[in-house]
Parts: sequence; structure tokens; C-alpha cells
Amino acid sequence: MNRQRSHGSERGQATVEVALALPVLVLALLLVVQVALIARAQILVVHAAREAARATAVDGRPGAAERAAQATPGLRPARLAVSASARGDPGTTVRVTVRYVAPTDVPLVGAVLGDPELEASVAMRVEGTGPNGP
Repeated sequence: MNRQRSHGSERGQATVEVALALPVLVLALLLVVQVALIARAQILVVHAAREAARATAVDGRPGAAERAAQATPGLRPARLAVSASARGDPGTTVRVTVRYVAPTDVPLVGAVLGDPELEASVAMRVEGTGPNGP
């Protein structure tokens, strides 16, 4: 008889352990998902900075960097800030910096972490025939 009671109590103990561990595991999984989304956003910010620098180096018209960065799929244009150095003569370097406030949309974890600011800066050689383009 004692033996059956101990098995029954062990089953109950396992249920309690799972009930206590499950919320921690779910929270850890949500944290991993949020970190992956932030890493994805950082990759997109680097891509946006590269495209903005390319647009400035090739086009050179005012607002070219902003338009190129805002056209990046996966980023919310309202959360982007783009700054670009003035385009000079061919062969000089233009530098573009893109800042993005990444949203933390994952439930529970997002409220704890807050929205991180991501940044990427890219320098590119100016092409064309002059400061106003080819």
C-alpha cells in the first residue's frame, strides 16, 4: 500500500514542478523571440544605411538618403531618423547615419525591455561628375 501512495504523490509532485517551470520557460522563449526581432531590425537598419549612402553618393539630391532609408521594407518610417553629410565632388566620401527605435511588440517581454534605439553608419565614395549629380 505504501508503494502506491508514493507513486501517486510523485505524480502530483511532477505536475507541480511542471506548473512552476512552464511560466519561466514561456517567458524565456518570448525573450528569445524578442531578441531575434531586435537582431533582425539591426540588420534592416544596416541595410537602410547602406541604401541611403548609395542613394546620396549616386543621386545627391536633397532628401535622397531619407527616401532610400524609408523605402526599406520591414522598418516603420515614422521610427527612422536619417542624417547624411553633404555630397561633395566625385571621389570624396559621404557618410550616412540611420537611427531606428525598434518596437518591442512581444507580450510581457516588450513591456520590460522597452524600445531599443539601433544605429548604423555607412560611408561611401561619391560618384558622378559634380556635387549636383551627373
